[in-house]
Amino acid sequence: MDELKWQLLTEVQGRMEADLLKSYFEAYGIDVELFQEAVGHQIYPVTINGLGRVQLFVSKEQFDDARKLLDEYNSAKE
Repeated sequence: MDELKWQLLTEVQGRMEADLLKSYFEAYGIDVELFQEAVGHQIYPVTINGLGRVQLFVSKEQFDDARKLLDEYNSAKE
């Protein structure tokens, strides 16, 4: 069986923030895959009971760089 190539970096609430983070990471050359329950990503997004949660995965090779960028992003928000 092949080893997994993607690693979970973080989870955010809402597709808008997930898309923002994806663009942020891609600007630095980091590939990102988003995963969200299908019911949470509709015309009228559902955000109750964790249905609006979006997981951001990055490649294992880029995980350390992505973690540093995420820490910088979170520090800037505060």
